[in-house]
Amino acid sequence: MTGPAPQRSEKDVVIRLRGIRNQFGSHVVHDGLDLDVYRGEILGVVGGSGTGKSVLLRSIAGLIRPAAGEIEVLGTDVRSASEEERTALERRWGVMFQDGALFSSLNVRENVEVPMRGVAGLDPALRRAMADLKISLSGLPWLAGDKFPSELSGGMRKRAGLARALALDPEIVFLDEPTAGLDPIGAADFDTLIRQLSDTMGLTVFLVTHDLDTLHAICDRIAVLAEKKVLVTGTMDEMLEVDHPWVHDYFHGPRARAALTAKDMKDAR
Repeated sequence: MTGPAPQRSEKDVVIRLRGIRNQFGSHVVHDGLDLDVYRGEILGVVGGSGTGKSVLLRSIAGLIRPAAGEIEVLGTDVRSASEEERTALERRWGVMFQDGALFSSLNVRENVEVPMRGVAGLDPALRRAMADLKISLSGLPWLAGDKFPSELSGGMRKRAGLARALALDPEIVFLDEPTAGLDPIGAADFDTLIRQLSDTMGLTVFLVTHDLDTLHAICDRIAVLAEKKVLVTGTMDEMLEVDHPWVHDYFHGPRARAALTAKDMKDAR
């Protein structure tokens, strides 16, 4: 809950953030932010509008450079890593953005192949076969590989983005609002897919979301961003005990109660 994270061995921490400060001009988004992410867990990151959930994800993935602080991923200092070290590290994680961020001029298979093209000596036929495997793992029909992003539904574009994030068999996957815009059935199916992939592939998942159903269904721990830092981390049960006003309202409001009821009904089946 509040205070230090649960005791784990040092090798279990795959992402370590200390003293992160992100600001844009005079606007400070994060100040003194600390967070540990453990190997094999699904961590849900939540917070109010403007708390910098996606900014934090992009900072860890090296797409934004914080003004201060330390970022260590899989034992590598992201901020001081050489180009060679950074390239090697980026092959150990995958990123899925909200809308999939697919290249519109490439079909799904070609989009999934993009990260593989940086691997020297990879045979094109093998690259194509690997892309088709990742497309299948993402839950898309095999015919989807030949389709362009404009021919896909929103849910299919998200799955294609996930397939690309899985292209290099990463150890960590960053997901930015993966169920946003999906209907309840589609969102539930996507949650199930993430849980299955995490379990079967041993993935660590850093998941930015506002979806309470997702938090209940698949997240092992939750990190709440507020007051420019990670205010609290813990399980869903622990979140329900936090007396901070925003945290209490978020996890005890009407939508939270509906999500909890839905989970209880599912568990009872």
